[in-house]
Amino acid sequence: EVQKHSVHTLVFRSLKRTHDMFVADNAKPIPLDEESHKVKMAVKLRTEYGSVLHMPTLKENLREKGGPNSGDPYGHKQYSGNQGQELEYLITGTHPYPPGPGVALTADTKVQRMPSESAAQSLAVALPASQSRLDANRTAAGVGDIYRHAGVSERSQPPGMSGAMVEAGGNKNSALMAKKAPTMPKPQWHPPWKLYRVISGHLGWVRCIAVEPGNQWFVTGSADRTIKIWDLASGKLKLSLTGHISTVRGVIVSARSPYLFSCGEDKQVKCWDLEYNKVIRHYHGHLSAVYGLDLHPTIDVLVTCSRDSTARIWDVRTKASVHTLSGHTNAVATVKCQAAEPQIITGSHDTTIRLWDLVAGKTRVTLTNHKKSVRAVVLHPRHYTFASGSPDNIKQWKFPDGNFIQNLSGHNAIINTLAVNSDGVLVSGADNGTMHLWDWRTGYNFQRVHAAVQPGSLDSESGIFACVFDQSESRLLTAEADKTIKVYKEDDTATEETHPISWKPEIIKRKRF
Repeated sequence: EVQKHSVHTLVFRSLKRTHDMFVADNAKPIPLDEESHKVKMAVKLRTEYGSVLHMPTLKENLREKGGPNSGDPYGHKQYSGNQGQELEYLITGTHPYPPGPGVALTADTKVQRMPSESAAQSLAVALPASQSRLDANRTAAGVGDIYRHAGVSERSQPPGMSGAMVEAGGNKNSALMAKKAPTMPKPQWHPPWKLYRVISGHLGWVRCIAVEPGNQWFVTGSADRTIKIWDLASGKLKLSLTGHISTVRGVIVSARSPYLFSCGEDKQVKCWDLEYNKVIRHYHGHLSAVYGLDLHPTIDVLVTCSRDSTARIWDVRTKASVHTLSGHTNAVATVKCQAAEPQIITGSHDTTIRLWDLVAGKTRVTLTNHKKSVRAVVLHPRHYTFASGSPDNIKQWKFPDGNFIQNLSGHNAIINTLAVNSDGVLVSGADNGTMHLWDWRTGYNFQRVHAAVQPGSLDSESGIFACVFDQSESRLLTAEADKTIKVYKEDDTATEETHPISWKPEIIKRKRF
């Protein structure tokens, strides 16, 4: 019969066997094989220094080593640049001693000390001009020479190395200096933002928010199918507009006319006249829920985006559909307009961002870097750049071609909304109720906020659907899943001393994808 042992005993025996097997060689260095070491070094010499092996050998090296072949145990030939000529002088490129090229090697010049200024001048005077010219040609090779001999262009120098050409007594000597890895520049200090008002009144999730150009009031749209207009200063309700038969997903106030535009999950796009508080136009055409809208800043054009995978351009006055922007393969979640090219930017659940030609109604550029749905896009008010938000990353891009700038990583949630002000504060609001504030230029996350839900709401009703700065950029308004609008302002009492930047100049890891 096989005796049964406990697991502990079996493991212990296995450990003991392993120990006994290896204990004899424990911590013993492997003996060096002379022959293989010679072969290895010969290969290394040829691969790494093959391009400069033909260059002149300095006589001083030969003298020290005692003969032409004693210096090379690997059997390489020693080549001299000037066969038949005696090399009288030590010629070095970057080595600091002797004091300069063309100085004869004597006991004095071999001493490792910095020469005095007068000694250096006397040596320079004593050196014959013809000799200095001859020796100038014998200085150590520059980086460019080495690469040219190796058959590699100067541009393709190895990363992290740069050849700095230093002028010294008419000779171009090369100094190889390691480049520092790029580090994040110190971010601009921004005061932290604090919650100072919570406005309630909606009976459903607050899905969208917009501030009117005069900065007197703001408008919100909700899952309770109403649009409400609030006084910005006091937070009091001024007006409720009813007309949508499903969730209101987008609102915007025109700066060019007294109109308010709204869209919703009922496929409707409405134009409200704020002098009469009535709907004066409908824009028909979308085949499914309309998720967002934006007005062109300089012409009377409205752009909407929908779950039907299209964005539509409408003439505000005639209600005509000017273009249907098709190309996305899933719901288009966000759309933005600007006066400069590209005039229309869309983000979609198909993970792509498209930059559109407004006149032709066609895609100019498709950006495929995101791995997940792009629900938010924001344009910087001053720079010719924009940012896009997705659960994988927030990415910054350059117009007009959508060149990638950097990733803003760390907000690991479904990002529903982005807002940015002229001061370079970028705000990202997420589905789990967290809000991150970033320095636009450096991508430094200087504040994280998770406001408590309204009393009586579930913790799961913590979510930010939209956020916007007011026209003065001193207030930040968020539309949330606990049916409230929260208003934030900068903390006036904060200083750089009380709230220092906890920033370290980390090495930037900028991933393209």
